[in-house]
Amino acid sequence: VGSFVPAKEAELPILDRIYARVGASDALTGGLSTFMAEMREAAQILTGATDRSLVILDELGRGTSTHDGLALAWAIAKHLAERIRCKTLFATHYRELAHLAEEVPGAFNLHVAVREWKGEVIFLHRVKPGVAERAYGVEVARLAELPPEVLSEAERILSELEREAPIAREHAQQLPLFGPEDHPVIAELRKLDPERLSPLEALEILFQLKKKLT
Repeated sequence: VGSFVPAKEAELPILDRIYARVGASDALTGGLSTFMAEMREAAQILTGATDRSLVILDELGRGTSTHDGLALAWAIAKHLAERIRCKTLFATHYRELAHLAEEVPGAFNLHVAVREWKGEVIFLHRVKPGVAERAYGVEVARLAELPPEVLSEAERILSELEREAPIAREHAQQLPLFGPEDHPVIAELRKLDPERLSPLEALEILFQLKKKLT
């Protein structure tokens, strides 16, 4: 594989494979959701990559809930860095993932520079060390020419969410690390693999679990 490098000079290692998980779309012909397609590709990367591979991941975990997506993105990034030890570019909007650089040797954060000038945001397309100060989703939406009333409402909601965020974080820190034990029925449900069950088997298991609850 050969391609141009947008730089005055570059030192590139010899790679055995290049994996890229970029973009998000359903695999409708295969009956796969965006998230299932994403996870299958991630599984292929984790089983096929070596320490001489290059892995490029963009916004991994966005096809599910925030907490599930963050947990999976964190675990996959950590596995790539600590177990496989391949060269990885991991683009994400999960700000919590920046803390990986503090606990994983060789991991570091980069962001694309932005300049705010006279109330406008200028994207400089320049990579700099560290974590971005904030996201610029509303500004990108403005560049895309969303209606002014939609942007105004988005800014109002964003302001409210940012005011509530410190309270939510403080409350989360006060929660116990381990929750109450699962109900036996919940524990059994966790062990099931829906993809290996026929509809008839699933109904039979559901009937048995319902009897345990009554």
